[in-house]
Amino acid sequence: MLLNDFLTEWNDPRDTVEVQTSGSTGQPQRMQVRKSRMRASARMTCDFLGLRPGDTALLCMNLRYIGAKMMVVRSLERGLRLISVPPTSHPLATTDEQIDLAAMVPLQVYAALQVPREAERLRRVRHLLIGGGAIDARLEEQLRVFPHAVWSTYGMTETLSHIALRRVNGPASTDFYTPLPGVRVGLSESGCLAIEAPALCDAKLLTNDLAKLLPDGRFRIIGRADNTLVSGGVKVQAEELERLLRPCLPKPFLVTWISDERLGQAVVVLAEDEQAELLCRRASLPDYWWPRHWLHVDRIPLTETGKPARAEAHERAKRMLS
Repeated sequence: MLLNDFLTEWNDPRDTVEVQTSGSTGQPQRMQVRKSRMRASARMTCDFLGLRPGDTALLCMNLRYIGAKMMVVRSLERGLRLISVPPTSHPLATTDEQIDLAAMVPLQVYAALQVPREAERLRRVRHLLIGGGAIDARLEEQLRVFPHAVWSTYGMTETLSHIALRRVNGPASTDFYTPLPGVRVGLSESGCLAIEAPALCDAKLLTNDLAKLLPDGRFRIIGRADNTLVSGGVKVQAEELERLLRPCLPKPFLVTWISDERLGQAVVVLAEDEQAELLCRRASLPDYWWPRHWLHVDRIPLTETGKPARAEAHERAKRMLS
C-alpha cells in the first residue's frame, strides 16, 4: 500500500480502516479497526513522548501493518511533518533530515548500524521506537550508548500498535515496560498479561504473553504461553531458552520443536551457524532444557515485519527431520 492509498482510505466516510496482523504465529489475518481509536492511540503516544506540531516523523515501514499506519495517524493528529521513505532494511540511506520520531523493526535498526553514515543518522533520532520483535541482547548493548531516547515497544494489532514502552538507553533504562496513560495491565490465572485500554478496546484483552508484573503496573515479558514446550514432562519456554543461548551464538537462531514419541515434544534449534551446538556447550541451562536437535539453516524464517516466523520454523524442522 502507498501513502496516498492509505490517506484516501483514512479520509473516506467510513468509520474503520483495514489492517493486517503480522503472521508471527500463523497465517496473517485482516481486521477492521475504528479510526477514532487510532486517533486516541496516536494522542497517547504523542503526549507520552512530548511531541509537538512541526516535529518530524519518519515513515519507513510497510503500510499494510498497524505500526506504519499509526505513524501516519500520529502525524495527522499532532501536526507532525511526515517524511516517507521506502520500507527497506536501510530506511536512513536516502534521507539526512533531522528526525524527531522514527519507528523501526529490529532488522532495520541492525542494518543501519552496519553502515557508518546511516548509524550516525540513527543516533540523531530524538525518539527511536523499536517494535515488531524482541531486541537482541547484542543490539541492545549497542543502543545503550545512544545520546537520545531509544524505546522498545509492546503491543499488537489488536491494541492499535503499542500500549507500553521500555527505555533501552540512558539512566532510565530498564527491563520493564511502562503502560501508556489510560492503560492498565494485570495477569490472568495462567500468568499471561491482561490489558485494559478503554480508549482502544471494548473489553479486557487477554494475551498469550507470560509476564512478570510489578506493584506499580510495570511489566516484563517472559515469552508466549503457546511457545512453552513440554519435553519429557519438563516445561521449556522457547524465548527464555533463546535468551540463555544468545550469548553463545553470534549468528541468528530460533528455538522450535517437533513431535517425539518418547518426549512428546523435542526441542529443536534452527541456527545459521554450523557450529551452534559446539558453541553452546558451556551455556548454563535449567535441568533438561538442552535441545534435542540442532539444525543448520541458511536463513532463519522471519515474517515481513522481522518477527520470528515460528509456525514456518516448526514446519521446516519437521521436514528436515522426517
